[in-house]
Amino acid sequence: MVNDSFRKSIHSKEHVALRELWIAKRKALNLSQRQLAERLNVIYSLVGKIETGDRRLDTVETIEYCRALEVDPMEVTQLLENLLK
Repeated sequence: MVNDSFRKSIHSKEHVALRELWIAKRKALNLSQRQLAERLNVIYSLVGKIETGDRRLDTVETIEYCRALEVDPMEVTQLLENLLK
């Protein structure tokens, strides 16, 4: 049996909420995408791709992204857990 919900679209409510969280946290820190990219030591276009949903983060990247945005990774996990209920 195939679990169709396992490979949801990047436009699912969970992914949209996660991207909205990233953007809100970045803006709350008064960081541009370029400044966040500097914190992460990546090219700035990567931040734009993450925020638009063109690029997903793996688990390790998510923790690094959380640290750069001064967010507790458990807060992000809890947000997603609540949305998946």
